Amino acid sequence: GRLGADGAEGGTAGGAHCNGGGDSVDGGVAQAVTDGGHRGGDKKLTRTQKRKLNEINHVERAAEDMPPLERLMEKQHDERTKVKNIEMVVMGKYEMDCWYYSPYPEEFRSAERMFLCEYCLKYMRKKQTLTQHKGKCPLRHPPGNEIYRSPTGMEPDALPSLSVFEVDGASASVYCQNLCLLSKLFLDHKTLYFDVEPFLFYILTEKDAKGHHHLVGYFSKEKRTQNNYNLACILTLPAFQRRGYGKFLIAFSYELSKREGRPGTPERPLSDLGQLSYRSYWSQVILQVLHEHKGSISLPEIGRKTAIMYDDILSTLQSHDLLKFYRGSYMVSVTPRALEKMVAAWCPWIGGRDGNNGSGKGQRQGQGKGNGRRELTISGESLNWTPDPDRVPVVGRRRNAAGMWAGA
Repeated sequence: GRLGADGAEGGTAGGAHCNGGGDSVDGGVAQAVTDGGHRGGDKKLTRTQKRKLNEINHVERAAEDMPPLERLMEKQHDERTKVKNIEMVVMGKYEMDCWYYSPYPEEFRSAERMFLCEYCLKYMRKKQTLTQHKGKCPLRHPPGNEIYRSPTGMEPDALPSLSVFEVDGASASVYCQNLCLLSKLFLDHKTLYFDVEPFLFYILTEKDAKGHHHLVGYFSKEKRTQNNYNLACILTLPAFQRRGYGKFLIAFSYELSKREGRPGTPERPLSDLGQLSYRSYWSQVILQVLHEHKGSISLPEIGRKTAIMYDDILSTLQSHDLLKFYRGSYMVSVTPRALEKMVAAWCPWIGGRDGNNGSGKGQRQGQGKGNGRRELTISGESLNWTPDPDRVPVVGRRRNAAGMWAGA
Protein backbone atom coordinates (compact mmCIF):
# COMPACT_ATOMS: atom_id res chain seq x y z
CA GLY A 1 0.00 0.00 0.00
CA ARG A 2 0.90 3.67 -0.18
CA LEU A 3 3.00 5.34 2.44
CA GLY A 4 0.76 7.76 4.31
CA ALA A 5 0.98 11.33 3.15
CA ASP A 6 1.77 12.58 6.60
CA GLY A 7 4.87 10.43 7.20
CA ALA A 8 8.49 11.13 6.35
CA GLU A 9 7.49 11.35 2.72
CA GLY A 10 4.81 13.89 3.30
CA GLY A 11 2.97 15.19 6.26
CA THR A 12 2.22 17.92 8.66
CA ALA A 13 3.39 19.05 12.01
CA GLY A 14 0.73 21.64 12.64
CA GLY A 15 1.21 25.33 11.86
CA ALA A 16 -0.66 28.48 10.86
CA HIS A 17 -1.32 27.32 7.33
CA CYS A 18 -1.11 23.59 8.07
CA ASN A 19 -3.05 22.98 11.22
CA GLY A 20 -3.56 19.62 12.88
CA GLY A 21 -1.61 16.53 11.89
CA GLY A 22 -2.86 13.81 14.19
CA ASP A 23 -3.52 12.72 17.71
CA SER A 24 -0.04 11.66 18.86
CA VAL A 25 1.92 14.28 20.75
CA ASP A 26 5.67 14.07 21.28
CA GLY A 27 5.53 17.00 23.62
CA GLY A 28 3.32 15.04 26.00
CA VAL A 29 5.92 12.32 26.37
CA ALA A 30 8.70 14.77 27.12
CA GLN A 31 6.56 16.69 29.59
CA ALA A 32 5.74 13.54 31.56
CA VAL A 33 9.41 12.54 31.77
CA THR A 34 10.56 15.99 32.80
CA ASP A 35 8.01 16.20 35.59
CA GLY A 36 8.91 12.81 36.99
CA GLY A 37 6.05 10.68 35.71
CA HIS A 38 2.52 10.57 37.09
CA ARG A 39 0.85 13.59 38.51
CA GLY A 40 -1.56 12.97 41.31
CA GLY A 41 -2.07 9.25 40.76
CA ASP A 42 -5.63 8.45 39.68
CA LYS A 43 -7.02 11.85 40.62
CA LYS A 44 -9.56 12.93 38.03
CA LEU A 45 -8.86 16.22 36.27
CA THR A 46 -11.49 18.93 36.06
CA ARG A 47 -12.55 20.20 32.62
CA THR A 48 -10.46 23.36 33.11
CA GLN A 49 -7.39 21.39 34.23
CA LYS A 50 -7.75 19.03 31.27
CA ARG A 51 -8.05 21.96 28.85
CA LYS A 52 -4.92 23.63 30.27
CA LEU A 53 -2.96 20.37 30.16
CA ASN A 54 -3.96 19.81 26.53
CA GLU A 55 -2.91 23.35 25.65
CA ILE A 56 0.52 22.76 27.20
CA ASN A 57 0.95 19.51 25.27
CA HIS A 58 -0.55 20.86 22.00
CA VAL A 59 -3.40 18.34 21.98
CA GLU A 60 -6.25 19.21 19.64
CA ARG A 61 -9.57 19.79 21.37
CA ALA A 62 -12.43 17.36 20.94
CA ALA A 63 -15.64 18.76 19.42
CA GLU A 64 -17.46 18.68 22.76
CA ASP A 65 -14.79 20.94 24.30
CA MET A 66 -15.26 23.67 21.69
CA PRO A 67 -17.51 26.74 21.98
CA PRO A 68 -20.85 26.27 20.11
CA LEU A 69 -19.94 28.47 17.14
CA GLU A 70 -16.53 26.86 16.69
CA ARG A 71 -18.13 23.41 17.02
CA LEU A 72 -20.61 24.29 14.24
CA MET A 73 -17.83 25.56 11.96
CA GLU A 74 -15.83 22.40 12.63
CA LYS A 75 -18.81 20.23 11.71
CA GLN A 76 -19.45 22.20 8.51
CA HIS A 77 -15.77 21.92 7.56
CA ASP A 78 -15.74 18.16 8.11
CA GLU A 79 -18.89 17.69 6.02
CA ARG A 80 -17.50 19.80 3.20
CA THR A 81 -14.06 18.20 3.12
CA LYS A 82 -14.63 14.53 3.91
CA VAL A 83 -14.88 13.57 0.22
CA LYS A 84 -12.06 14.30 -2.22
CA ASN A 85 -13.12 16.60 -5.05
CA ILE A 86 -10.39 15.99 -7.65
CA GLU A 87 -9.53 12.48 -8.83
CA MET A 88 -6.14 13.00 -10.46
CA VAL A 89 -3.59 15.74 -11.01
CA VAL A 90 -1.29 15.79 -14.05
CA MET A 91 2.02 17.51 -13.38
CA GLY A 92 5.06 17.21 -15.63
CA LYS A 93 5.42 13.60 -16.73
CA TYR A 94 3.48 12.26 -13.74
CA GLU A 95 -0.18 11.50 -13.15
CA MET A 96 -0.90 11.34 -9.41
CA ASP A 97 -4.09 10.05 -7.79
CA CYS A 98 -5.39 12.55 -5.25
CA TRP A 99 -6.14 11.42 -1.71
CA TYR A 100 -8.00 14.28 -0.02
CA TYR A 101 -10.17 17.32 -0.55
CA SER A 102 -8.57 20.63 -1.53
CA PRO A 103 -10.53 23.90 -1.93
CA TYR A 104 -9.70 24.72 -5.52
CA PRO A 105 -12.21 27.08 -7.23
CA GLU A 106 -15.67 25.65 -7.84
CA GLU A 107 -15.15 25.09 -11.56
CA PHE A 108 -12.23 22.74 -10.82
CA ARG A 109 -14.08 20.58 -8.32
CA SER A 110 -15.44 17.17 -9.19
CA ALA A 111 -12.95 17.09 -12.05
CA GLU A 112 -11.50 13.79 -13.19
CA ARG A 113 -8.20 15.43 -14.03
CA MET A 114 -6.59 18.75 -13.28
CA PHE A 115 -3.48 19.95 -15.09
CA LEU A 116 -0.72 21.85 -13.30
CA CYS A 117 2.30 23.71 -14.58
CA GLU A 118 5.15 22.05 -12.69
CA TYR A 119 7.09 25.32 -12.53
CA CYS A 120 4.60 28.00 -11.42
CA LEU A 121 1.93 25.54 -10.16
CA LYS A 122 -0.87 27.29 -12.05
CA TYR A 123 -3.85 24.94 -12.35
CA MET A 124 -5.91 24.36 -15.51
CA ARG A 125 -8.87 22.23 -16.57
CA LYS A 126 -7.68 21.25 -20.05
CA LYS A 127 -4.46 19.77 -21.39
CA GLN A 128 -4.57 22.16 -24.35
CA THR A 129 -4.55 25.13 -21.96
CA LEU A 130 -1.49 23.68 -20.20
CA THR A 131 0.29 23.20 -23.54
CA GLN A 132 -0.32 26.85 -24.43
CA HIS A 133 0.79 27.97 -20.98
CA LYS A 134 4.10 26.08 -21.18
CA GLY A 135 5.22 28.29 -24.05
CA LYS A 136 4.57 31.43 -22.00
CA CYS A 137 5.62 30.44 -18.46
CA PRO A 138 8.92 32.20 -17.65
CA LEU A 139 9.80 29.94 -14.70
CA ARG A 140 12.04 26.89 -14.85
CA HIS A 141 12.65 26.78 -11.09
CA PRO A 142 10.82 27.95 -7.95
CA PRO A 143 10.63 31.77 -7.58
CA GLY A 144 13.24 32.10 -4.84
CA ASN A 145 16.93 31.83 -4.01
CA GLU A 146 18.77 28.57 -4.61
CA ILE A 147 20.41 28.01 -1.22
CA TYR A 148 21.54 24.41 -1.70
CA ARG A 149 22.86 22.38 -4.62
CA SER A 150 24.10 18.83 -4.18
CA PRO A 151 27.81 18.65 -4.97
CA THR A 152 29.08 16.94 -8.09
CA GLY A 153 29.57 13.23 -7.55
CA MET A 154 27.30 13.13 -4.52
CA GLU A 155 24.92 10.71 -6.23
CA PRO A 156 25.43 8.10 -8.95
CA ASP A 157 25.09 9.34 -12.55
CA ALA A 158 21.63 7.77 -12.82
CA LEU A 159 20.26 10.12 -10.14
CA PRO A 160 19.48 13.81 -10.77
CA SER A 161 21.07 16.72 -8.99
CA LEU A 162 19.15 18.12 -6.03
CA SER A 163 18.56 21.78 -5.17
CA VAL A 164 16.69 23.59 -2.42
CA PHE A 165 15.12 27.01 -3.04
CA GLU A 166 14.04 29.41 -0.29
CA VAL A 167 10.76 31.07 -1.31
CA ASP A 168 9.27 33.90 0.74
CA GLY A 169 5.51 33.65 1.12
CA ALA A 170 5.27 37.45 1.14
CA SER A 171 7.07 38.01 -2.16
CA ALA A 172 5.77 34.94 -4.02
CA SER A 173 2.32 34.63 -2.46
CA VAL A 174 0.51 33.19 -5.50
CA TYR A 175 3.10 30.44 -5.96
CA CYS A 176 2.97 29.55 -2.26
CA GLN A 177 -0.84 29.56 -2.20
CA ASN A 178 -0.86 27.23 -5.21
CA LEU A 179 1.68 25.02 -3.42
CA CYS A 180 -0.60 24.80 -0.36
CA LEU A 181 -3.60 23.92 -2.53
CA LEU A 182 -1.58 21.19 -4.23
CA SER A 183 -0.27 19.79 -0.96
CA LYS A 184 -3.79 19.58 0.50
CA LEU A 185 -4.65 16.98 -2.16
CA PHE A 186 -2.23 14.62 -0.37
CA LEU A 187 -2.48 15.77 3.26
CA ASP A 188 -5.31 15.03 5.66
CA HIS A 189 -5.34 18.24 7.67
CA LYS A 190 -6.95 21.67 7.71
CA THR A 191 -5.14 24.44 5.87
CA LEU A 192 -5.43 28.22 5.69
CA TYR A 193 -4.35 28.43 2.07
CA PHE A 194 -3.96 32.18 1.74
CA ASP A 195 -2.11 32.96 4.95
CA VAL A 196 1.34 32.37 3.47
CA GLU A 197 3.07 35.69 4.14
CA PRO A 198 4.38 34.73 7.63
CA PHE A 199 6.13 31.66 6.20
CA LEU A 200 9.23 30.66 4.27
CA PHE A 201 8.97 27.67 1.95
CA TYR A 202 11.95 25.44 1.25
CA ILE A 203 11.38 23.72 -2.10
CA LEU A 204 13.31 20.56 -2.97
CA THR A 205 13.81 19.99 -6.71
CA GLU A 206 15.46 17.57 -9.09
CA LYS A 207 17.41 19.23 -11.90
CA ASP A 208 17.36 17.62 -15.36
CA ALA A 209 19.96 17.76 -18.13
CA LYS A 210 18.42 20.98 -19.50
CA GLY A 211 18.82 22.72 -16.17
CA HIS A 212 15.08 22.69 -15.41
CA HIS A 213 14.05 22.13 -11.81
CA HIS A 214 11.19 19.73 -11.05
CA LEU A 215 9.29 19.97 -7.76
CA VAL A 216 9.86 16.98 -5.47
CA GLY A 217 8.61 18.22 -2.10
CA TYR A 218 8.90 21.02 0.42
CA PHE A 219 8.64 22.10 4.00
CA SER A 220 7.49 25.42 5.38
CA LYS A 221 8.76 27.35 8.35
CA GLU A 222 7.40 30.34 10.24
CA LYS A 223 9.59 33.41 9.87
CA ARG A 224 9.24 34.45 13.49
CA THR A 225 8.50 31.95 16.20
CA GLN A 226 8.73 32.10 19.98
CA ASN A 227 8.90 28.33 20.36
CA ASN A 228 11.97 27.46 18.22
CA TYR A 229 9.79 25.73 15.63
CA ASN A 230 11.90 24.85 12.59
CA LEU A 231 9.18 23.17 10.49
CA ALA A 232 5.45 23.76 10.07
CA CYS A 233 4.36 21.55 7.17
CA ILE A 234 6.18 18.92 5.10
CA LEU A 235 5.28 17.00 1.94
CA THR A 236 6.93 14.81 -0.64
CA LEU A 237 4.79 14.40 -3.75
CA PRO A 238 3.54 10.81 -4.25
CA ALA A 239 5.55 10.40 -7.48
CA PHE A 240 8.78 10.90 -5.50
CA GLN A 241 8.03 9.02 -2.32
CA ARG A 242 10.07 6.11 -0.92
CA ARG A 243 13.31 7.68 -2.15
CA GLY A 244 14.51 9.22 1.10
CA TYR A 245 13.40 12.76 0.29
CA GLY A 246 11.19 13.11 3.37
CA LYS A 247 14.09 12.35 5.72
CA PHE A 248 16.27 14.69 3.65
CA LEU A 249 13.81 17.56 4.22
CA ILE A 250 13.70 16.90 7.97
CA ALA A 251 17.50 16.86 8.11
CA PHE A 252 17.60 20.09 6.10
CA SER A 253 15.36 21.85 8.63
CA TYR A 254 17.86 20.95 11.36
CA GLU A 255 20.79 22.09 9.22
CA LEU A 256 19.15 25.52 9.11
CA SER A 257 18.70 25.43 12.90
CA LYS A 258 22.42 24.75 13.29
CA ARG A 259 23.18 27.80 11.19
CA GLU A 260 20.78 29.86 13.31
CA GLY A 261 22.64 28.78 16.43
CA ARG A 262 19.64 27.47 18.29
CA PRO A 263 17.81 24.13 18.62
CA GLY A 264 14.65 23.46 16.64
CA THR A 265 11.58 21.27 16.77
CA PRO A 266 8.60 20.64 14.47
CA GLU A 267 5.29 22.29 15.24
CA ARG A 268 2.79 20.18 17.16
CA PRO A 269 0.66 18.19 17.03
CA LEU A 270 2.52 15.59 14.98
CA SER A 271 0.50 13.06 13.01
CA ASP A 272 1.05 9.40 13.86
CA LEU A 273 3.29 8.84 10.85
CA GLY A 274 4.94 12.20 11.35
CA GLN A 275 5.84 11.16 14.87
CA LEU A 276 7.34 7.90 13.58
CA SER A 277 9.37 9.78 10.97
CA TYR A 278 10.79 12.22 13.49
CA ARG A 279 11.45 9.49 16.04
CA SER A 280 13.42 7.63 13.36
CA TYR A 281 15.43 10.74 12.44
CA TRP A 282 16.15 11.68 16.05
CA SER A 283 17.18 8.11 16.88
CA GLN A 284 19.65 7.89 14.00
CA VAL A 285 21.23 11.30 14.66
CA ILE A 286 21.50 10.85 18.44
CA LEU A 287 22.85 7.30 18.22
CA GLN A 288 25.48 8.45 15.73
CA VAL A 289 26.56 11.20 18.16
CA LEU A 290 26.81 8.66 21.00
CA HIS A 291 28.85 6.34 18.77
CA GLU A 292 31.30 9.05 17.70
CA HIS A 293 31.68 10.70 21.11
CA LYS A 294 34.30 9.18 23.39
CA GLY A 295 33.42 9.29 27.08
CA SER A 296 30.32 10.62 28.81
CA ILE A 297 28.12 13.23 27.16
CA SER A 298 25.29 15.33 28.55
CA LEU A 299 21.92 15.97 26.97
CA PRO A 300 22.70 19.69 26.39
CA GLU A 301 25.91 18.64 24.60
CA ILE A 302 23.88 16.36 22.30
CA GLY A 303 21.60 19.32 21.63
CA ARG A 304 24.51 21.56 20.67
CA LYS A 305 25.82 18.97 18.23
CA THR A 306 22.47 18.17 16.61
CA ALA A 307 20.24 21.26 17.09
CA ILE A 308 17.54 18.91 18.42
CA MET A 309 15.45 20.33 21.28
CA TYR A 310 16.16 19.05 24.79
CA ASP A 311 12.68 17.51 25.25
CA ASP A 312 12.96 15.65 21.92
CA ILE A 313 16.35 14.27 22.95
CA LEU A 314 14.92 13.28 26.33
CA SER A 315 11.93 11.41 24.88
CA THR A 316 14.05 9.71 22.19
CA LEU A 317 16.61 8.42 24.69
CA GLN A 318 13.79 7.27 26.94
CA SER A 319 12.22 5.31 24.06
CA HIS A 320 15.52 3.38 23.73
CA ASP A 321 15.88 2.94 27.50
CA LEU A 322 19.12 4.94 27.49
CA LEU A 323 18.34 7.34 30.34
CA LYS A 324 19.22 7.29 34.00
CA PHE A 325 18.19 9.89 36.58
CA TYR A 326 21.18 10.55 38.83
CA ARG A 327 21.66 13.24 41.45
CA GLY A 328 18.85 15.42 40.17
CA SER A 329 19.61 15.27 36.44
CA TYR A 330 19.34 12.93 33.48
CA MET A 331 22.36 11.18 32.04
CA VAL A 332 22.93 8.76 29.17
CA SER A 333 23.40 5.21 30.40
CA VAL A 334 24.40 2.46 27.97
CA THR A 335 27.11 -0.21 27.70
CA PRO A 336 29.44 -0.15 24.67
CA ARG A 337 28.08 -3.51 23.51
CA ALA A 338 24.44 -2.41 23.71
CA LEU A 339 25.26 0.83 21.91
CA GLU A 340 27.03 -1.07 19.15
CA LYS A 341 23.95 -3.22 18.58
CA MET A 342 21.69 -0.17 18.39
CA VAL A 343 24.01 1.61 15.99
CA ALA A 344 24.17 -1.49 13.76
CA ALA A 345 20.37 -1.58 13.60
CA TRP A 346 19.69 2.13 13.16
CA CYS A 347 22.83 3.44 11.42
CA PRO A 348 24.17 0.65 9.18
CA TRP A 349 26.33 3.09 7.19
CA ILE A 350 28.62 3.70 10.19
CA GLY A 351 31.89 1.84 10.21
CA GLY A 352 31.77 0.91 6.54
CA ARG A 353 28.94 -1.59 6.91
CA ASP A 354 27.57 -0.57 3.55
CA GLY A 355 30.89 0.18 1.85
CA ASN A 356 30.78 3.83 2.86
CA ASN A 357 33.48 5.45 4.88
CA GLY A 358 31.04 6.76 7.47
CA SER A 359 32.18 10.32 6.98
CA GLY A 360 28.63 11.62 6.94
CA LYS A 361 29.00 13.00 3.43
CA GLY A 362 27.44 11.80 0.24
CA GLN A 363 24.97 8.96 0.00
CA ARG A 364 24.28 6.40 2.68
CA GLN A 365 22.93 3.02 1.72
CA GLY A 366 20.37 1.21 3.79
CA GLN A 367 18.20 2.18 6.67
CA GLY A 368 16.90 0.13 9.57
CA LYS A 369 17.48 -3.56 9.19
CA GLY A 370 19.16 -3.79 5.83
CA ASN A 371 16.26 -2.90 3.55
CA GLY A 372 18.66 -1.58 0.92
CA ARG A 373 16.96 1.81 0.71
CA ARG A 374 19.25 4.68 -0.12
CA GLU A 375 19.42 7.66 2.21
CA LEU A 376 20.55 11.07 1.09
CA THR A 377 22.61 13.24 3.38
CA ILE A 378 23.31 16.94 3.31
CA SER A 379 26.68 18.43 2.50
CA GLY A 380 27.09 21.45 4.79
CA GLU A 381 29.61 22.99 2.41
CA SER A 382 26.92 23.11 -0.30
CA LEU A 383 24.50 25.14 1.81
CA ASN A 384 24.79 28.82 0.89
CA TRP A 385 22.58 30.37 3.55
CA THR A 386 22.85 32.65 6.55
CA PRO A 387 19.98 33.44 8.93
CA ASP A 388 18.24 36.79 8.76
CA PRO A 389 19.41 38.64 11.92
CA ASP A 390 16.05 40.43 12.11
CA ARG A 391 14.24 37.10 12.38
CA VAL A 392 16.61 34.97 14.42
CA PRO A 393 18.23 36.55 17.47
CA VAL A 394 21.33 34.58 18.42
CA VAL A 395 22.11 35.54 22.00
CA GLY A 396 25.25 34.52 23.86
CA ARG A 397 26.36 32.00 21.25
CA ARG A 398 29.10 31.86 18.70
CA ARG A 399 30.41 29.18 16.39
CA ASN A 400 34.03 28.18 16.67
CA ALA A 401 36.32 26.99 13.88
CA ALA A 402 35.05 23.43 14.24
CA GLY A 403 31.49 24.61 13.61
CA MET A 404 30.33 23.88 17.16
CA TRP A 405 28.54 26.28 19.46
CA ALA A 406 30.22 27.94 22.40
CA GLY A 407 28.96 30.14 25.18
CA ALA A 408 25.55 28.41 25.37
